[in-house]
Amino acid sequence: MKYLSTRDRALRVGGAEAVKLGLSRDGGLLTPESIPQIDGGFLESLAGASYQERAARVMALYLTDYTEEELLAFANNAYGPDKYDHSAAAPLRKVDGSTHCLELWHGPTSAFKDMALQMLPQLLSAALRKTGEDKTVCILVATSGDTGKAAMEGFADVPQTKIMVFYPKDGVSKVQEAQMVTQDGKNVGVCAVKGNFDDAQAGVKRIFSDEGIRETLAGRGYLLSSANSINWGRILPQVVYYVSAYCDLLRDGEIRMGDKVNFCVPTGNFGDILAAYYAKRMGLPVGKLICASNKNDVLTDFLRTGVYDKNRPFHTTMSPSMDILVSSNLERLLFHLSGENDAEVRGYMEALGKDGRYEVSETIKAALKERFWGGFCGEAGTMETIARYYKEHGYLIDTHTAVAAGVLEQYRAETGDKTPTVFVSTASPYKFCDHVLRAIGQEPEGDGVELLEQLNAVSGVAVPRRLAALKGKERRFDLTAEKAEMDNVVLEFLK
Repeated sequence: MKYLSTRDRALRVGGAEAVKLGLSRDGGLLTPESIPQIDGGFLESLAGASYQERAARVMALYLTDYTEEELLAFANNAYGPDKYDHSAAAPLRKVDGSTHCLELWHGPTSAFKDMALQMLPQLLSAALRKTGEDKTVCILVATSGDTGKAAMEGFADVPQTKIMVFYPKDGVSKVQEAQMVTQDGKNVGVCAVKGNFDDAQAGVKRIFSDEGIRETLAGRGYLLSSANSINWGRILPQVVYYVSAYCDLLRDGEIRMGDKVNFCVPTGNFGDILAAYYAKRMGLPVGKLICASNKNDVLTDFLRTGVYDKNRPFHTTMSPSMDILVSSNLERLLFHLSGENDAEVRGYMEALGKDGRYEVSETIKAALKERFWGGFCGEAGTMETIARYYKEHGYLIDTHTAVAAGVLEQYRAETGDKTPTVFVSTASPYKFCDHVLRAIGQEPEGDGVELLEQLNAVSGVAVPRRLAALKGKERRFDLTAEKAEMDNVVLEFLK
């Protein structure tokens, strides 16, 4: 299968090349030229399969220059017991008769990004071999909290790679920062950016599109790539867990084949819910895709009006991984809903860069209304949802998961839709101890990793072992830079 740039359909590359490049050189996102289809027989064959087998089967439909045997070996490495604390990798937890929660945080960094970033390094290493690449690949990452640590965990000491992570100074949780600045590995680098996530993301995109920097680095033996969800190798492993969730519901007798299921996804950069859109397009029986935002509600407004406008206040919230005003992966959705009209998409992105806003066509507005529903949950609502789930269900959830649970309640109240629904849990509550403690009526006694033991004592929920290991771990990185200096940070890192 070939992959096209969202801004130039004439640009076509294979799957391995798409994974290697990360971002198209014209600034567009590499996107599959067609969506493979699945049916009831395919789903039934996976109902009793392991998560690793499901991953290999689904990914093989898109990565036709990889073998299914290769992909199964990668999946066994990515999701095996040495990496994941749960044998199912992405287990479903039943909340009530029509509601389940898809837990995606049982991996090494206790966040959903592990589901893709334990797979991507293996896909990339294979891509280097398949394309005959002899340069060292430098992965550039902008993170709103979880991607950075998950990417470093995946790429640490992987041969022929280096990785530099940029995160917004004072814009991530204490535990998230501790995870990043203590990361092991000779090939990793971390830098705080004076600004927000959008500033860090814009800086990374600027570096990717700077031909002068690319030529300089090529002369030094380096090739730039991305571990952000602009890389197709990040999106594809996420498609798997929506298919897997449906298969689990089938296996457990919660639904019958062909019954529709809604998914409610907390999202900032739109990658996680975009993966659910691809699963739906493939033929997975999905009803509505419910997009849950926090106080940074740019996606809610877009899905309701068709106007994307980033010209609004940026809020630093208790769900920092969603504190985003420029949702990069929306570009892929626009490409599909416009009938793969690259000129139309290019116009939207140019307007966003110039004016900070764009309005989509009536055709796209109608398609959005049919497939998506958008809502947001503010700070008070997030706290109330954590408290209610803990009290009524005995279920401790984090601040991002609470946004999804809160928006799901809004959706059901407004629409009366009784379709079985899976909401997505993207992080362990232990990554946001201070807010979770306050939500369940406790006063935090300390800060950052100091609170792990307190939350454990109060809730009885086990602390993920790798988070527990952060206590007393030595800080390795202290670099801070202005957003305009990110280019120099990369050039210094890759001397």
